[in-house]
This record gives sequence, structure tokens and C-alpha cells, in this order.
Amino acid sequence: MMPQVNASGQRASNAAGVHAAKPFSLRARLTWALLAVVAVAACLQAFSIYRTARAETEALFDGQMQRIALALSAGLASEVASDALADPQAKAQDMIVQIWRADGIMLYRSSNARLLPQVAVLGFSDARAHGTAFRIYALQTPTQVIQVAQEIASRRQMAGDVALRSIVPVLLLAPLIMLVVWWVVTRTLAPLQRTRSQLAARRADDLSPLPDADLPLEVQPLVQEMNLLLARLQAAFDALQRFVGDAAHELRSPLAALRLQVQSLARAPDDAARRVAGERVTAGIDRATRMVEQLLSLARQEAGQIQAATLQAVDMALLCQRSVDELQPLAQQAGLHLAFAADAAQPAITGQPDALALLLRNLLENALRYTPEGGQVQCSWGRAADEASSSSVAGRSSAVLTVEDSGPGIAAAERERVLDRFYRVPGTVAHGSGLGLAIVNAVARQHGARLALDDSPLLGGLRIRVFFDAISASGA
Repeated sequence: MMPQVNASGQRASNAAGVHAAKPFSLRARLTWALLAVVAVAACLQAFSIYRTARAETEALFDGQMQRIALALSAGLASEVASDALADPQAKAQDMIVQIWRADGIMLYRSSNARLLPQVAVLGFSDARAHGTAFRIYALQTPTQVIQVAQEIASRRQMAGDVALRSIVPVLLLAPLIMLVVWWVVTRTLAPLQRTRSQLAARRADDLSPLPDADLPLEVQPLVQEMNLLLARLQAAFDALQRFVGDAAHELRSPLAALRLQVQSLARAPDDAARRVAGERVTAGIDRATRMVEQLLSLARQEAGQIQAATLQAVDMALLCQRSVDELQPLAQQAGLHLAFAADAAQPAITGQPDALALLLRNLLENALRYTPEGGQVQCSWGRAADEASSSSVAGRSSAVLTVEDSGPGIAAAERERVLDRFYRVPGTVAHGSGLGLAIVNAVARQHGARLALDDSPLLGGLRIRVFFDAISASGA
């Protein structure tokens, strides 16, 4: 029962993970967000316009009432009472006009007027009469009191109508703005859709860079990083193809030789012959294994790029001492003297310790393999003090790793070619795959270092120097 419980729990966890990682549409989210902003802005603007229009309309009505009162105060009461002075616009707007004499006798009132309160408050005021609320403006002259009134409900209805007509353009314009927003978002995100279509239409082996022309500034870094990733994938793919091709080509001969040696072992007439044939088979297997290991190392170095997160300060003096100690048994077996020397001021470099150990081991093994019995191999580490260090970065000191031997050396015309894969100097007797210096060159390039091959002034054989940019010095 326990496996079933675990399986169901795993399925529930996976379902929760899938639910949490549900994708979303950037275009839909951006469009809806902008449409919501436009809608809220339109509503706020319509509300503001509505309130402003109502307030301005109310002020306009008040001003009209004040102008009517001032106009009536300039004439006589009898003239005011004539129908000619009755304002048709005031009638249409339910204006009520009443004129009182100073002694309280009414001189005039509108034909549609209900009697207003006789006690007048000068200026603007609100009052109720006969169950109706009025807005009243009262003006006093030396001989009379003029009252101009309007129903508050009628004023508010007319002000509301004016305000509604004012917000109609905003309400009609909002959908148009939303349509423009949708079009702009679609057009703005079109480069992403175009890039996606270009990627979807590619073949699996097409790792060429994506075009970054006519892309927004915010999208260009994404495409550029994607192109860097495609370049790294292309380098890894090329290295894989080279590895497969090299392995198929170079392992054919060792495997054929192993087949012959196994046949010789099977046909050996006595124990001595079988022992010799067995030793040859073992040596052939060791050489094939060594070649495969070197092929894999070379493929990793050529395909990989050093990431900043994996870099660290490396004590090359300690790394050299460890490599020399590990290879001492091999040197003693070959009858060679292997030694290491370091400067008093030992610079440190930034790199990958494993890759640098691979570089150093290949340099030392190459020197031990091609140095005759009784010879010497010298490894040293310190600051570069000659013209060969001029390639270092300005403002930073240069450090040099040197491996030299008392072997036959390499002719000047061959020194560039020995860095190629599987190339061996013609007439070389020692066994080898031709990959050691190619691996050294690949690791050096990964670390921004430079190789220099020349004659050893100390031992007379080959001297290989690797120049690095030093970051510090330990010791005095």
C-alpha cells in the first residue's frame, strides 16, 4: 500500500506544480491592463466633467437670475408689469418674478408664479413654498424689492441634461481609445511573435543566430543572449561531431591492431609467446583507453566555455607541485629526473583548477614521453620577465608556466602544427596519439592564455611556456 500512497502523493504534487506554473499571455495581460486603465480614466473623466458641467450650469442659472433682477430694477413697476417685459426664456425655464414695494404692497408677479415668501433674504437663498423648493435671488432698491426664483428640481434637471450631453463625447471616445490600445499592443509585440515564428520554422540542426534588426531595445538583449546560447550550442555540436569523426577515424587502427594481437595470442605456440602477446594486447588496450580519454578531454575543452561563476583563484605553484609528485613514479620508471621550481613571488591566476590540472598533466606527460632515458624534465612557475609576456592585459602583471626537457625538441617549422589534433612530428618513435598539445592549447585558449614553443636554453630540448594574467602575488 505504501507505493500507492507515494505515487498518489507524487501525482498530487505534480498537479500542484503544473497548476502553479500555468502560463499566461503577455499580450492579453498587457492589453487588459491598459484597457482597464483607459476605462477607469474615462469613468473618472466623465464623472469630473459631469460634476463640473452641473456646477457651471447652476452658476449660469444664478447669473441669469441676477441679470434679470438688475434689469428689472432699472425700470418702473408699471413698465415691468407689462407683458412686453415678460421674458419668454424665463417662462420656459419656470422663472418666477415678484416685485414688492417698500411698504409691502406687491407691484408685480409672473403669471405662472406661485406666491413666494414675502420676507426676502437679500442675495441668493433657498426656500420652500407650497411644498416646492426654490432658488431665490432678492435685490433691494430704494423703492422696491425684486425677487427672481426658480424651482430647484427644474434647475437640477436642466443642469443634469447639460452635464450628460457634455460627457457623451468621452463615452463615445473611450471605445475608440481601447481599440487603439489593442492595436498598439499587438503591433508592439509583433517582433516577439516574429522571433517565435522564426524559431518554430527552423530545422533541428540550424543553430545560426537570430536576426536582431528592427527589434525593440527591450527585446534585443533577450535575442542577443539567445544568440550567445545558440553559439555555445553550435560549438558543442561541432565538438561532438569532431569527436565522433575523430573517434571513428583514430580508433579504427588501434582496434584493428588489437584484433591482430588477439589472433596472435590465440595462435601462440607456448607460454612465453602467449605472455608476450598478452602484454601487447594490454599495451594496445591502454593506448586505446588513453586515446579515448584524451578525445573526451579535448571535446570538453573545445565545446565548453568558462563561466564566471566557476572561476576561482588558483595557486599554480601548489598545483604544479602536486602534478610533479603524481608523475614521479612514471619519471623514475623511465629513468628521468623530474623537478619543479617556483619563484619567491608566486603569482596567482583566475581559472578552473581541474582544467589547469589537465593542461599541466599533458605538458608533463608529453615531456616525459619524448625525453630519452637519463634526461631531465623541469617545471617552473613564476612571473614572466621577458618580451614574450607583452600580450598581458595592460595594468596587470603576467605569470608564466614553463615545462622544458632535454629531449630532441621540435623543429621551428613544426611547432605550430603540433598544436593540431592527431599531428605527430614525422620520424617520432615514442608512442602517442597526437592529442596532448591540442588539449593544452584548448585549455589555454579557454583561460585567455598564450602558448610559446621554442628551444630550452637550460636543458637543450623543447621549452613550452604558457603565459597567464596574474591577479596577485603570494610571498615576498
